[in-house]
Amino acid sequence: MYRGKSSDETLIEMNRTAWSGGEENNGFHANSDKETLQLENAESMLSVVSECSSAVSVCSSHSSVNVCEQCEREHTEPQQHLTSFKGVDKQQQSKDSVYFRDGVRRIDFVLSYIDDKDGEKKQDRRKVFEANLVAAGLELETEDKSESEDGKTYFLKIHVPWEVLATYADVLKIKVPFKTNDIPDKKDVPMSWLCTPYRLPEHVMQPEPDYFTATFDKSKIDFFLIEDKETFFPPSTRNRIVYYILSRCQYSKEDKDKKGIKRLLNNGTYIAAFPLHDSRYWTRSRDANCDSERYALYKYWARFSRFYKEQPLNLIRKYYGEKIGIYFAWLGFYTEMLSYAAVVGLLCFIYGVASFDENIWSKEICNETIGGQIVMCPLCDKKCGYWKLNTTCSSSWQSYLFDNTATVFFAIFMGIWVTLFLEFWKRRQARLEYEWDLVDMEEEQQQLQLRPEYEIKCTHRRRNRVTQMCLIIASIIGVIAYRLAVFAAFASIMKDSPTNKLDVVGSLITPQFATSVTASCINFVIIMVLNFLYERVAIKITDMEVPKTHVEYENKLTVKMFLFQFVNYYSSCFYVAFFKGKFVGYPGDYAYMFGKWRNEECEPGGCLIELTTQLVIVMVGKQVWGNIQEALVPWLCNWWVSRNARNHPESLYSRWEQDHDLQTFGQLGLFYEYLEMVIQFGFITLFVASFPLAPLLALMNNILEVRVDAWKFTTQFRRPVAAKAHSIGAWDEILNMIAVFSVVTNAFIVSFTSDMIPRLVYKYAYYQGAEGSMEGYINSSLAVFNITDFKPENRPDDSENPDWFFSSNITTCRYRDYRNPPGHEKPYIHSMQFWHILAAKLAFIIIMEHVVFVVKFFVAWLIPDVPSDVKARIKRERYLIQEYLHNYELEKLKIQLSQNGPNIEQCTCPTTAATPVKLEVLSDCLT
Repeated sequence: MYRGKSSDETLIEMNRTAWSGGEENNGFHANSDKETLQLENAESMLSVVSECSSAVSVCSSHSSVNVCEQCEREHTEPQQHLTSFKGVDKQQQSKDSVYFRDGVRRIDFVLSYIDDKDGEKKQDRRKVFEANLVAAGLELETEDKSESEDGKTYFLKIHVPWEVLATYADVLKIKVPFKTNDIPDKKDVPMSWLCTPYRLPEHVMQPEPDYFTATFDKSKIDFFLIEDKETFFPPSTRNRIVYYILSRCQYSKEDKDKKGIKRLLNNGTYIAAFPLHDSRYWTRSRDANCDSERYALYKYWARFSRFYKEQPLNLIRKYYGEKIGIYFAWLGFYTEMLSYAAVVGLLCFIYGVASFDENIWSKEICNETIGGQIVMCPLCDKKCGYWKLNTTCSSSWQSYLFDNTATVFFAIFMGIWVTLFLEFWKRRQARLEYEWDLVDMEEEQQQLQLRPEYEIKCTHRRRNRVTQMCLIIASIIGVIAYRLAVFAAFASIMKDSPTNKLDVVGSLITPQFATSVTASCINFVIIMVLNFLYERVAIKITDMEVPKTHVEYENKLTVKMFLFQFVNYYSSCFYVAFFKGKFVGYPGDYAYMFGKWRNEECEPGGCLIELTTQLVIVMVGKQVWGNIQEALVPWLCNWWVSRNARNHPESLYSRWEQDHDLQTFGQLGLFYEYLEMVIQFGFITLFVASFPLAPLLALMNNILEVRVDAWKFTTQFRRPVAAKAHSIGAWDEILNMIAVFSVVTNAFIVSFTSDMIPRLVYKYAYYQGAEGSMEGYINSSLAVFNITDFKPENRPDDSENPDWFFSSNITTCRYRDYRNPPGHEKPYIHSMQFWHILAAKLAFIIIMEHVVFVVKFFVAWLIPDVPSDVKARIKRERYLIQEYLHNYELEKLKIQLSQNGPNIEQCTCPTTAATPVKLEVLSDCLT
């Protein structure tokens, strides 16, 4: 904990000798322990304004607002005394502008509220809050509700004057340009003309020149390249500074802990707080002073026809801030790397199709004289009859497409691909850090930035996370129980089903298929429902913990959410891959779940095809549902909200009203975008050995995802507050964890879910011919059971058996296992072939893991995290910056000496020509 000063010392004054603190990031605030000016504690950000300055005025769209002496005499908060302007014609003045009515001061932020009839407390809060904003140096302009489209919403427009911008840029250590970068940039790429169709215009890719930058210092204003003070700080920096102030401004005279725009939004004092987009997305702004960057982003980035073009990352970063820019850079790089995995996976699938005729074991299953003569034991008790092996002919052929020699190769390839992806992303991230001036953004400074919510002690008890996981486990058990319970029902219903007579799909619709598909669909619905609950549970638990910093809050929430989603999405796949068919027992001694439902068996072709079905349904279903949520729902909401105003001309439908009608991009909006992609990353790595086409499906989704995200950011959401970030944060560690875990899961899938190892053992150890062959494999992989040994509770009802069973003398049935036959001295125990296969499976796991891990670590060691040219440029730039600063200080000293003459007694520090202006600076520090 930290301690603050008394309540009488809550207003912090600051002049040009400002301190240097940590850089702000999305509402964070910084530590200043080692700086020249010690800022006060977070508990004393801002107190009640006791005096009203007659020099401060607040402009209104239809009124002038002055803070007068009356407030002081009456011991009340500074109030806005309105003098109405007559004759303002909305038809004659376009309101699709980002400037105040004077056309000079830019609107940096907008607050909106509705004056409720019984909202006296809200009015008091707003008066205190807005007075404190004025005291902090902000300029306000109010749009009366009569000027709004709905006739009931007030809009408070906020402008940050130069003095406030300079003060907080100094406090937050914001980097600004001081000299054009003259280091040659070598961009000669061989055969670069091949990429011309994918390139965007240079003015879009590089929206501003490359500069040398340094931390802003108010005392050295003439050192920086300031051509126009109004445009020196870009809109993204301006709205970040405003949000920094808003999140720390007090709104109660009695309770100093009541502060921040977030709490005012939660209690309904204000209904929205947002920075403005600079134009409509489909046309340029009529104001020549507006850059219309939103229009450029829509034209060159957010349109679906641009799916094959590169992303304008520098423009995205300039408009939305580094945090969103990093996300789109990562998403684009991930999609690019997926293309390589998709090509290799497609080739493996093509190999399976091309080698179809070499599938001897499937031919044996489909053969009437082999598979047609093998009678299989019932798959469930009572309601399942005997069946012939050739009924699984179709699924056997389907399984071979994904269960062949190429599966092993692709599993090993993906283990190496994951490493290459993560290592090359580190290099790409390092280059972005250099290009976006994030190299010196210290993580320690971010860690010291307190969350405003941390100032209020948590009085609630924490909820036990173990109880939350119980719901997940219960859902998993419920789906498994469903599979076990309905299989018998499907078997009984479909025995004489009309679908069996269909020429094309009749043979495909089996009880196993029906159970697998319906269970997968039900599991997907449960996943979507539980997601809704998990999100709120994870957020609630994290809020109860009251993390100290925003970085700590995001990291804690990230871990909780991912653990919930990991179990939620992957549990069914883990069940099919590693548990189904592994603990079945044998016909004379079946294993039961809860003593009631008999455990499921795999088909003679294995469980891999069912794992593929499960993976496709959950993965594709999630992607389709995600796109509906991300694109269709916001569009419908915006269409409904703006249905009365969307056809109005700009003179009637103001810029702030247009943005107010858009959806809010919440504080955790980017978190959900990362979560969606990381869950997908898990699908294409953890279970990719069962479905080589998974990277291709992910690639197709991500090509669409980039443009959907771009479209919704540009057209459907309010402009988010810009935030700093130099990496993808905790997601990097999660991706590394998945990468390591994926090697283990794929090794186990190849060994225990696929039939690859049993087939190889048979071919090279048990085949009786001269050369290794797969002839006779099916007969070797099926154990024999005497049907007279069935227990009464396991024996099928006579009505469930097919007619051919009674017309022939059948004494034995087959089941999928390696056990001694009846009549053996040790009947029904595992045979020696079973132990040989188990030893081969374990050996394969050990060998594959060691090979992949050795290659992974070698590749990680071989590829440096930071490119050599970036290292060299960083060192060179740091040297030049120090040299320029030294020369600047030396020149200032020479000028001082020449002005003071030879009789100078002492040297004074260099100052600027500007008159010091005292501001009430809102900040917090750890002590």
